[in-house]
Order: sequence, then C-alpha cells, then structure tokens
Amino acid sequence: MPSRPTRRAVLMGAAGIGALGTTGTGTAHAGPPQTARPLARRSLYLGTYGQGILACTYDTATGALAAADGGFGNVTNPDFLALSPAGGVLYSTVGGGAEGGVRGYAIGADGALSALGGVQSTGGTGVTHLSVHPGGGHLLSANYSSGSVAAHAIEADGSVGERTGFVQHSGSGPDPDRQEGPHAHQIVTDPAGGFVYAVDLGTDSVYTYALDPGSGALSPVSEAKAVPGAGPRHLVFHPRGAYAYVANELDSTVTAYAHDAETGELTRLASLPTLPGDVDPGGNYPAEITVSADGRFVYLSNRGHDSVARLAVEDDGAALRLVDTVPCGGNWPRHITLSPDGALLYSANERGRTIGVFTVDADTGALTASGEPFATASTGCVLPT
Repeated sequence: MPSRPTRRAVLMGAAGIGALGTTGTGTAHAGPPQTARPLARRSLYLGTYGQGILACTYDTATGALAAADGGFGNVTNPDFLALSPAGGVLYSTVGGGAEGGVRGYAIGADGALSALGGVQSTGGTGVTHLSVHPGGGHLLSANYSSGSVAAHAIEADGSVGERTGFVQHSGSGPDPDRQEGPHAHQIVTDPAGGFVYAVDLGTDSVYTYALDPGSGALSPVSEAKAVPGAGPRHLVFHPRGAYAYVANELDSTVTAYAHDAETGELTRLASLPTLPGDVDPGGNYPAEITVSADGRFVYLSNRGHDSVARLAVEDDGAALRLVDTVPCGGNWPRHITLSPDGALLYSANERGRTIGVFTVDADTGALTASGEPFATASTGCVLPT
C-alpha cells in the first residue's frame, strides 16, 4: 500500500449524502415524486469508477444487497451521489472531461434511472463531491483538483440548470505533496439551511458561505482553520446544529467544532485520533464521516487501517470519544453511509471492490457485519434510499 493515497487521472477529470435538516428559504424544486415501494427491499445506488451508476436493492432488515436493473452506465466516474429532498431525483458528479460536471437522473417507480437534461460544468477540475441544498433549489459541488466550489440552479423537473455561483479558493498548507494549493473536498449545508460549508484539504480550512436563495450566488462569510497539516476532508453536523465534526485525512484525526448558527462561524475545539492508541496511524487516511440521527454516535472510515470507527458523542455534542473500530469488509473504505432509518451502515471499499454491510445496534451504536461483503465494481459512493 502506498504511503499516500493516489487519485486516478480519470477521477481528476464518496450519507453523497445531502445536508441534514430543512429550510424555508428558496423555492422548493422537488422534481418527480418518489413512488413508494415495498419496505422489505428498497433501492440503493453505487457511484463507481468505470461502470457508471449501478443499481441495487437492499433488504431493510439485514442490509443484504442484490444487483438490479435500472442503473445508468453512460456516465464517467460518478464518484459521489446525492438525493433530492423529496427523493425522486438522484444527482451525480461527472468526471472525465476538461472540467468537472454534475447531472440529475429521475428515479422511476421501479428504481430505474433516466437522465434529466445534460451535464452542467462545475467550472473546475476533479469534481469530487456534491450535495443538494435542503431548500431543493440548488446543487452544490466541490472541485478537488482546482480547489473551487460551485452552485447550480435546480429546475422544476429536477434537472441541473445554469451555474449560479462559483468561488476559487487560494492558499496552501505545510504538506508539499498534498497541500501545494487548494483542494476543495466537500460542500454541505448546515442543518438549519442557513449557511454553506466547504472543506478544503489543501488549505487546512473550512470556509463558510452564504447562498442567496434567489440568485444562487455564493458569498464568503468566514474561514475556520484546522490544525496545520491536518488536511480536513469531510464534515458532518450534529443533528441539533451546535457542533460539527471534521475527518482529517492527513494526520488521521477527527476534530470537533462549535457552530454558531446565527453567524455561520465555526470554532475549532479538540482533536483525537481515529485509531486505537496501540495502532500506528502511519498510512491511514480518514475519508468519510457520518452521524446517527439521534446525535449519539459518529462513524468514520479509515483507509489504510481499513476499518470503520465508532465514536461516542459527549458533552452535549462538544466532544467525541473513540469507542472501537471494526473491519470495513474490504480495502480502502472511501465512503460510508447510514440507511435512512439508521439501522444499517454501508462501506464502499474502493480498492477492494466490495460493499461492507453492517447492522447498527439502536442502543449502543455498535456495528455488526451482516453477511459477506457484496462484490461489485470499484466504488466511490454508496447511497441507500
């Protein structure tokens, strides 16, 4: 295993999970409504490298996956996915071009995907993340290679419209290989829908932006600095919104931040390792982070150690404590996500070409492997509906 995670050239050309919460701002563009399906099996989508978007179904009790028809193969490296607030439209990143792209797909009653409109440019290179603003009117995206973020309008039919906002980050960090310039890795909205947050690995920063609900423009508000060299990658808000937790890729830590919902400002609190104390963090690179709906547990994927960490939320959200780690069911867990009811957790193991499946104990938050990992393509994102 290399000491640094490599990013494929095609990637430069993964609970995605949209932000938590709702907002009354902006115009709701839900797209086609999602037709209810039997609860025993529901649709799940995989954003892959080389095979487009794969469709599966999953057993809501055991998490067991089965391949299904209805994916969308004619898209290059859709390595992050997100759902519209109403659940009737799926959005993906699109790689392989001179600039990154984003696109929408209607979800049929049988779970099959059909393209909505064309691919819209993100204005940068190496698009790696996207999320839907909880108001439903805008799609947000982050360009890793060029270190920029963008906003697009979402049309009434759910398709992606024109780019309405764009911000180019600047700066660098102490790591000459990974932080020679800005590398925006994620963009999400706070639970109240008040502000937008962009996590930049290259500049050791989390930027706060205001999104104009009418024009869709992004306006800088503030910047929170990570520990120098930490390499912040992804952020998740506590459901109540008073705190956020950031997975740091380069120093294998997770950091809590206090969140001021009125101003959008983040204040850095304590950091802690994502691995047990007797484990050498060398060669480990945290990737995704998510939180249980009740706010009691945070889960984080460790690439290199190839595990999923369970962290207890303490001090009313202000602190985290590492409880344990479990094997991810493969190699290089790029993305993890909880099912909508919180009873299951999936791990997209990029290099191992598997999806790890876990049940979640409702009381303790403990993860238990459920069956054998699901063999599939190299996957960047797993999205259960």
